[in-house]
Amino acid sequence: MSDTPFAIALELDALGAHPASSSASAALSPRLLASHVAAAERFGFTAATFDDSPLPVGGVVARLDAVQRTAFVAPLTSAIGLVPVAHAAYSEPFHVATQLASLDWASNGRAGWIAAASGTAREAAAYGREALTDAELAREREDVIEVARRLWDSWEDDAVIQDAATGRYLDADKLHYVDFEGERFSVKGPLITPRPPQGQLVVAASAGTAGADVALVAGADSAAITDAAARARAAGAALVWAEVEVVLDARRVSAQRRLDALGAWPEVGRLRFAGGTDGLVALIAEVAASVDGVRLHVAELDLDLEEVGRAVLPALRERIGFRSPRAGETLRDALGLERPVSRYAATAVKEFA
Repeated sequence: MSDTPFAIALELDALGAHPASSSASAALSPRLLASHVAAAERFGFTAATFDDSPLPVGGVVARLDAVQRTAFVAPLTSAIGLVPVAHAAYSEPFHVATQLASLDWASNGRAGWIAAASGTAREAAAYGREALTDAELAREREDVIEVARRLWDSWEDDAVIQDAATGRYLDADKLHYVDFEGERFSVKGPLITPRPPQGQLVVAASAGTAGADVALVAGADSAAITDAAARARAAGAALVWAEVEVVLDARRVSAQRRLDALGAWPEVGRLRFAGGTDGLVALIAEVAASVDGVRLHVAELDLDLEEVGRAVLPALRERIGFRSPRAGETLRDALGLERPVSRYAATAVKEFA
């Protein structure tokens, strides 16, 4: 086990990861969302993540996207990291970077970003675009991550001066011109918001994505997770999190009986655990030898969130030294990542009036 703090993130979209729960996402009221996030923070999860889709799913006609839902809960929390999905394909990269920077301000430096790349023909048609191949989607995501990072750096940390005597709000010499040309888009100009509190938000993406801080890896068992983590580190990942699906014995009902009642849960290649809390503790401790964290996708939030928070997290504090984030810490602090200096701070020259 390394000196890097071990992270335990929890996916909080819908009512749970099982299809029987996720299909009921229309019932996820703002009050219930706030309740789930508050519980996750109270129990001490490192971060909450919020999934999203370019198109409505599960019979939901419309809802707030993941970044907006995260912004809603940001002022209701003080310690937990908040990491929404924002899709790279068919989005305006400048707007994505601005939204995420604003989210970091709203959360006092606790924001992250899962950079997703989904591009089915149906999704493309909804945006009036042609569908992209997997290779094109991968390049698009990496370009969007790169331009977002440049935009977050386009304001130096001390660019805002608020000099009442001279009537100047900012030092224009500390704003820098971004002129990015990707394969499918171009972006010019500095960001329209000051540099985020973290300097750079924590970016997570599937393993092999250039520019990501956290590689999300999957595998059917711990050996497959170990292999995937090794490949991700070889590709340059600073941190690696394993995706884990969970259904627990809860309220005197076994995990298997719960699965039988819920119905089929299609395999998507993630490590899946069904059983008691002691077994989940042992599994996470085992994979902790090769990864820096796990992201839990629990079958039913109303049952599994309580079980993980009540029994699993305390046991992992004893077994692997898991530490919950503290109020006032940034997400980078909680993950052991340094705050980067703006790439333009020392060498950039003013390029616009």
